[in-house]
Amino acid sequence: MSLSVREASVSEHAVLTDISFASKQYWNYPNEYFEIWKEELTISPAYIKSNVVYVAEVKGRVIGYISLVELQTDFRAGNIILNKGFCLEHIFILPEYIGKGIGSSLIATLKEKCKEMKIAKIYIFSDPNAKGFYDKLEACYLGESPSNIEGRSVSVYALQINNVDKT
Repeated sequence: MSLSVREASVSEHAVLTDISFASKQYWNYPNEYFEIWKEELTISPAYIKSNVVYVAEVKGRVIGYISLVELQTDFRAGNIILNKGFCLEHIFILPEYIGKGIGSSLIATLKEKCKEMKIAKIYIFSDPNAKGFYDKLEACYLGESPSNIEGRSVSVYALQINNVDKT
């Protein structure tokens, strides 16, 4: 498989939205969850303009994406305080490509971008099904945060970006 990773184009917002929903549906969540998640899974042109967004493509087809957003202020996630900084907001891959190294390639690209931007650490709110992925990346588990779905929580991680010149 010939994979390439590049910056997202604003015109790709609908494709990224479709990938968000398809990837989340892979885990067989109840339909009512998608109504709650509709806004956060919808990618607008403004979202792409305002954040760091990269896409993974195979043979010209976008098959996944990753996004980094800036937390403008300190943020409380349940009992966890996240200092202002940066957060991996989305990483979604079409179901037929899950488990094929696409996520790792997207993370590697994001880490390089973080080095360029002198970002030493990013926070991650992990879907329960992705915890193993972040554990393999050696992200530091910080604890659980309540989800926007009652009775559900998400894992919060911090991923250190190595070799960042903090001058």
